[in-house]
Amino acid sequence: MIISKRRRWLLLAVVSAGLLLITLDNSILYAALPTLVEDLGASSSEGLWIINAYPVVMAGLLLGSGTLGDRVGHRRMFVIGLAVFGAASLVAAFSTTPEALIAARAFLAVGAAAMMPATLALIRVTFDDERERNMAIAVWGTMAVVGSALGPIISGILLQHFWWGSVFIINVPVVVAATVATLVLAPPNDPDPSKQWDLTSSLLALVALVGLVLAIKETAKADPAPVVIAAAVLATVAGGWAFARRQRRLTYPLLDFAIFRNRAFLAGVLAAGFALFAISGIQLVTTQRFQLVEGFTPLRAGFLVAAVALGAFPTAMLGGAVLHKVGLLPLITGGLALGAVGTVLVLMNFSTSMGLLVTGLIITGSGLGAAMSVASSAIMGNVPARRAGMASSVEEVSYEFGGLIAVALLGSLLTAVYSATIDLPAGVSDRARDSLDSASALALAGEGAGAHTALIRAASEAFDGAYLAVMVVVAAALTVGALVTGALLRRHGPGSALSGPAHH
Repeated sequence: MIISKRRRWLLLAVVSAGLLLITLDNSILYAALPTLVEDLGASSSEGLWIINAYPVVMAGLLLGSGTLGDRVGHRRMFVIGLAVFGAASLVAAFSTTPEALIAARAFLAVGAAAMMPATLALIRVTFDDERERNMAIAVWGTMAVVGSALGPIISGILLQHFWWGSVFIINVPVVVAATVATLVLAPPNDPDPSKQWDLTSSLLALVALVGLVLAIKETAKADPAPVVIAAAVLATVAGGWAFARRQRRLTYPLLDFAIFRNRAFLAGVLAAGFALFAISGIQLVTTQRFQLVEGFTPLRAGFLVAAVALGAFPTAMLGGAVLHKVGLLPLITGGLALGAVGTVLVLMNFSTSMGLLVTGLIITGSGLGAAMSVASSAIMGNVPARRAGMASSVEEVSYEFGGLIAVALLGSLLTAVYSATIDLPAGVSDRARDSLDSASALALAGEGAGAHTALIRAASEAFDGAYLAVMVVVAAALTVGALVTGALLRRHGPGSALSGPAHH
């Protein structure tokens, strides 16, 4: 079926809106977290699970949903995903306990996992021309950056006027509009019943991921439980081993590990993961630091971290346009290296110079935008067409996994360093070690201005030390990412994005 140019680009706008929703819900709670934790009475661990339930479940289901999309048709998967996402948004908005919200976020992830591979698959079947498809994929990839940047800003605006549930309610009108537009614009549903879908593999991947996140969070606690850590590590190892063993025995595996032998494909997967790790980590800890230490409103904190997107947007668009001329190496490896430089600028100036801090965030975004825009082309362009569904799922898992590990590892590191380094004034309850929120509440409840000021100063200094530790880890991760992708892509010259040594 030949699709007119106008209809192709309108459909791109629709699937990009779907991706925007998915990535928006990853970051929309970063600025809302202090408000939400206070209103629901959530602990710091429950707060991190409210954020992490979404990427954990999504990453676990994404591998399988790409193949399921091939089987039932990507148009149908996209519409089903939208419906589930809309319903889950309503449930999340009216949750009254931390546990209910965590469950609703997991339900949201089911809808997102159904939609996400379908967005890229619909682009692949709609855009026949390679140059046009590269540009469409760059636009699609840019939406991930825009969504993660808009999340804190939108939640900041909504929290100034409405209750925290409004950050979920706004999904509903977008879901309705995207559903109608998909039914009008998308090519006919093209199911392939011969494709095998294996639910067991998806569940094994989910067990391994939940175990990994639980192990990270428990290890970072001030008083970790060895039994919980052991059980979590056992679940991770057993789930991962059973998943890998099952893939080798299946005729149609969810993941064929042989595709990772392609160096350009592997570099694209790593670039996506490292970039999202950095963006998610920086946004999570920076919005919290400037609200809790500097007294910023959620909106002002949201605008601050939007500097990352301000830097990323132009380079993400430019990356797709110049890829065929310059190749993968300068865009991916150079992008990650520039991101590391920007992060170092942030960690050196976050408490002294707002101008240099914002400059650092913009530089970081510029580098990561370039890397992310062509990571998609490196992944999709270096697998055979019959592996397209699998490749798009692997790409999206790498994005989600990067964000997931950022929240689990860096969120836990922030709490652990704060708890270990706070120098409590005499007579202050040990509960002040739990989080800066707890210390602030105790300070407000305390008697005497002197004790209040001393506790707030001690808590703020400890939090700043924890923030510095997190940013050092982000800079180190981006440096490692640049070195590894540089080694993988060293033989890829200009124009080798979709061909070259990796194919031979």
